[in-house]
Amino acid sequence: MNLKTMALHSHSAHLPTHKRFSRPSALHNPFQTSHVFRSSVRYDSNPTSFPVLVARNKGGRRLVTACMGNADSEEEEEPVLVAEKKEELVERSLWKQVKDIVMFSGPATGLWICGPLMSLISTAVIGQASSTELAALGPGTVFCDNMNLLFMFLSIATSNMVATALAKRDKKELQHQISILLFVGLTCGVLMLLFTQFHGSWALTAFAGPKNAHIIPAASKYVQIRGLAWPAILFGLVAQSASLGMKDSLGPLKALVVASVVNGLGHVVLCNFLHYGITGAAWATMASQIVAAGMMIEALNKKGFSAFSISVPSPRECLQIFGIAGPVFVTMFSKVAFYSLMTYFATAMGTNIVAAHQVMIQMYGMCVVWGEPLSQTAQSFMPELLYGVDRSLEKARMLLKSLVIIGAILGLAIGAIGMSVPWLFPNIFTFDLKVIQEMHKVLFLFFLSLSITPCTHSLEGTLLAGRDLTFISFSMSSCFSLGALLLLLLNSRGFGLPGCWFALVGFQWARFFLALRRLLSPNGMLHTEELGSYNVGKLKAT
Repeated sequence: MNLKTMALHSHSAHLPTHKRFSRPSALHNPFQTSHVFRSSVRYDSNPTSFPVLVARNKGGRRLVTACMGNADSEEEEEPVLVAEKKEELVERSLWKQVKDIVMFSGPATGLWICGPLMSLISTAVIGQASSTELAALGPGTVFCDNMNLLFMFLSIATSNMVATALAKRDKKELQHQISILLFVGLTCGVLMLLFTQFHGSWALTAFAGPKNAHIIPAASKYVQIRGLAWPAILFGLVAQSASLGMKDSLGPLKALVVASVVNGLGHVVLCNFLHYGITGAAWATMASQIVAAGMMIEALNKKGFSAFSISVPSPRECLQIFGIAGPVFVTMFSKVAFYSLMTYFATAMGTNIVAAHQVMIQMYGMCVVWGEPLSQTAQSFMPELLYGVDRSLEKARMLLKSLVIIGAILGLAIGAIGMSVPWLFPNIFTFDLKVIQEMHKVLFLFFLSLSITPCTHSLEGTLLAGRDLTFISFSMSSCFSLGALLLLLLNSRGFGLPGCWFALVGFQWARFFLALRRLLSPNGMLHTEELGSYNVGKLKAT
């Protein structure tokens, strides 16, 4: 805590020792810019030195600091007392920050859970009826859920640009940024719709290979039905990310809760009662995604911004978007490509193994998103601390410390819970004993790869907020390249499904250590007062 020392004139030493100031002083906490401690200040008599100030805060704690005295007294007493008080307030600020993060990221967790939850519901419902259709979900979800992850560069670019505009307090610029990003989202959605309808079967056949030709018809129907929702999905994704960039996670959460209910009821009616199988699951999921997009748009409109104001970006604005989205696209592509490569190798191992992998990767997807709100928190709160009006690297480091603490606790919790479900309750997904045996082979590797991800999301979210985009895209593509080589090596040596998951463990831990080393660097964004290469106005496309 910074203490604003009250300077007295030389004649102040002759004032009576019982005299009080007319106004109370304020001790300001630099970690909480909105919180002020009211304190009363008086003189205490000191027989051996000049008067001292005694500040009492609300908690009754007593801080003594010399206002006047000899140089030796100031050198010895002041730094020690200031350091002690600062340490106390840092600890208090840390837990206050943890509370603020939980208040924001708690509802945001629901946003990330809803998507994987929909796919997990499909996996559980379809697995009860047919192992073949369960296997068909493997390549089917690659072209739906994994491709959806690929477009998360839109989400990250939106949150980043919106949070930056808010930090600059420019509402007109904020509306314009949202409008051009909505156009980009709608354009990408239409292109994906055309791709799934006209080239979906060809892409699935090339991905699954001739050995799995029997699952192509079911997977093709699933992809084509869900592909109808692509324009709504990406348009709603931009609207959702704009709300998150404004630090509002409750509005989008309400939308996805309703969508999840629609999805669950749709599966019960279409799959359990009408027995439409994988086709019914696709229709239920597609309908719920359209409902979610509509409610996201409504939530954005209620904030005073028009979700239907769409602007075509200029060439300069396209470069600006590409400057952020380009490296983020490389990052997301590397991540999605690695998950897809795992499914590709698992698919080539036979129906039972790909069915087991489908269960485990869907469970993994359901659990791994619990760390994403920490990344979103960093992207929403860090910009104002790194390059906003009230820039403070000390506050930024405190925020990151809070995020990592929460991430470590969360990682162990979701790792243990996520591992226990397929271990103790495998019949939720399938009754096939061969499939269950394959699932149990990768449980420990599942835990190792999952437990570190929340901390990794916290670190990578901070890098994204600071727009250290070149590094994060390079590190992620390097992790993908090395991970793919390891995956190829283990597959050629016949390690089977455990080999795929061992490669995932290496992939996730490499991401963590690279991001941690970057942020702890003395020349990193959290330790240099010069904006330098992180300056928002000097971004260049990668």
